[in-house]
Amino acid sequence: MIKFDKPINLNGEELLNELNAGGVKITEPPFIDGDGLFWLDIASKDETKTKSIVAAHNGNTVAPDKSAQRQAIADRLGLTADELQVLLG
Repeated sequence: MIKFDKPINLNGEELLNELNAGGVKITEPPFIDGDGLFWLDIASKDETKTKSIVAAHNGNTVAPDKSAQRQAIADRLGLTADELQVLLG
């Protein structure tokens, strides 16, 4: 595990895709410890490349809209929008 500066707008899925596209192999999921330190389990040979990818990362902080997917599932289950809302809280 190697410690990196945590990006301000961290989106783990996007960062993993960016690292993969950059040829960095991740062996374990990214980890933020109790002190807020950001760790990646990568080979030491990839540290410099990873630093630049992590530094350039500006993750999308907006959650994707999944309402159409939820409605499709509700339709398959025969649920109304009100029933679905009750289930989702």
